[in-house]
Amino acid sequence: AENNLKELEHVALQHPLISTENGHEELEDVRECFGCWEPLAKYTHFSPACGFNLHEKCAKLPFKLNHVCHRKHPLALQFNSERLSCKICGETNRKAARFVYGCSPCKFVVHIECASQSPLQVIKSTNHEHPFTLIFRQVPFTCDACGIEGNHVAHRCGTCNIIIHKNCISWPRIIKSKWHDHRLLHTYFHHIEDIGVLNCMICHDEVNTEYGSYYCSKCNVIFHVHCVTEDERSYSIVSPEDEDEMPYESSITVLESNDTGEATKIKHFMHIHNLMLSPAVGKNENGCDGCLLPISGPFYSCSFCDFFLHKACAELPKMKDVWHHLCQKPLALISDRVFRCRECLNVCNAFAYECCGCKAKKCLQCVIALTPGAQICLKHEHPLFYYRDYNGKCNACGYTTRAAFRCKVCNFVLHLGCFSLPITVLHKCDEHILSLTDYDDNNYLEHHYCDICEESRDPNCWFYHCAKCDTSAHVDCVLGKYPFVKFQIIRNVRYHPHPLTIVKKMYYYPNCNKCHKPCEDLALECLKSECKYIVHWNCVAPSSLQRWWDWPM
Repeated sequence: AENNLKELEHVALQHPLISTENGHEELEDVRECFGCWEPLAKYTHFSPACGFNLHEKCAKLPFKLNHVCHRKHPLALQFNSERLSCKICGETNRKAARFVYGCSPCKFVVHIECASQSPLQVIKSTNHEHPFTLIFRQVPFTCDACGIEGNHVAHRCGTCNIIIHKNCISWPRIIKSKWHDHRLLHTYFHHIEDIGVLNCMICHDEVNTEYGSYYCSKCNVIFHVHCVTEDERSYSIVSPEDEDEMPYESSITVLESNDTGEATKIKHFMHIHNLMLSPAVGKNENGCDGCLLPISGPFYSCSFCDFFLHKACAELPKMKDVWHHLCQKPLALISDRVFRCRECLNVCNAFAYECCGCKAKKCLQCVIALTPGAQICLKHEHPLFYYRDYNGKCNACGYTTRAAFRCKVCNFVLHLGCFSLPITVLHKCDEHILSLTDYDDNNYLEHHYCDICEESRDPNCWFYHCAKCDTSAHVDCVLGKYPFVKFQIIRNVRYHPHPLTIVKKMYYYPNCNKCHKPCEDLALECLKSECKYIVHWNCVAPSSLQRWWDWPM
């Protein structure tokens, strides 16, 4: 249009205006204005024979415009074919074929509606006590609301001397984000002393506290504005009348505490008996009924039955928000339901979180592992951070991963599955506890074999090892096909009249009643000993709960 102003002007003179009231027949094949891309049927419009369809208001726009924000050259009416961002509002139109005022030599563009704004325009903000005034001067600046540089027209608070983008005026004051358990407050700058460097909990890069960010004063947690608001589904705006925060209900009721305030006797809503805090800090051969990982450190136990919970697993809330689940509903803590985790794809029936909306389930290991912030892996000296987009090889298994826990100091990488591996396990191949080992320094090739499957193994990949017996085994061979399924009773199954229990056969393998092959690893066995009924898990379980690599192709 800029190169053919005379032709466009000639067309405008040749064709009369058509009213929408009596021109519906002409509108059947013409739905949108070429100038603003709004429906033509809403306004009186202009429709030349060459197919150039415009509203009357768009047809009457001046072809040249002198504007105070670009005094060097006049601006010409044109299409934004290069999809340049507007120098006033900073936004880019989704459609290139839309009218703008622009200067091609300077790569300068302003939207039609932005060009018509008054130089004395004042905008009130819900996030700031004073109004902002439009500054019609193209100068480089750093936005005090988000910390990102800009060189288009800015808005300024004369009282506080704050300069921000137009879009940043509308940032909400308080939000509830799935990335954090508490509400986050937007601030333009922080008075933080002796606190060191603060890194964004999402991208893990440093946040400049001289500019705006979202911050939790309870946990000293900070987020870049654009990181925490990148996905509209991951946060909600907190209205002023709802600013008083109501935390999610705890899973435990404290019955007794010690002198330091630590709960020593509790009632957990997932268990019928009271639980006592164990004073033992050493290793415990029992697994946690919450996450199924071996117990070490403080834990709660039941004196009436074999029920154990890590202290951290017991203190998890009944309801929780997680950033990797974008449904707007929170997740509720559940137990004893057999499902496949959406994150690690493992079959699990221990503690888990289920979405109150879509009913998607995530195992406890993944919820804990993917908690934002620095994570500690016992096989690495530095903290690890989870990156949603990372293309590299896992140091534990050697496979390429697209999301991983990474060390910023030495580029150590673990994907989610390897990060969640138990550090110690018990297996029938050795009488002692096996420890997860990250490197085999044995130079003799004949020793690089698995003592369970007797196949060769990669000495650079992690494996389980007993230093006393020199036993070494693949991770998969030790953990089995279903490492996160615990023993439980299943009643009212349609294929057997009696209740069944989940078992893992390790020393003898009776034949399956369905396929007549030995029942190794996970199986379902009748509780009545005289019945002798037993079947493979894969023979009766739904395909969604079987190993995907066992499915027929």
